[in-house]
Amino acid sequence: MNQNNMKPAGEGASQPARFSKISQVVALLRRPEGATAAQIMAATGWQAHSVRGAIAGQICKKLGLTVATEKVGGLTVYRITAA
Repeated sequence: MNQNNMKPAGEGASQPARFSKISQVVALLRRPEGATAAQIMAATGWQAHSVRGAIAGQICKKLGLTVATEKVGGLTVYRITAA
């Protein structure tokens, strides 16, 4: 069995779930209104520190996207900006 997706190796094994979750997060961040950590947490099931780590590590460093933050009504809104 493949540890990442719990399917037998070679039998329709897909990419690990983290790639689809990162794709979900990128989609949320690409929206004109962006996304709060709470919205990302609800979409992925991650904790707040995992959301911040994914934004810093996977999205900014590995994917090379620029993520801007803005305080709106006491909440931090994350948004991908044009490079």
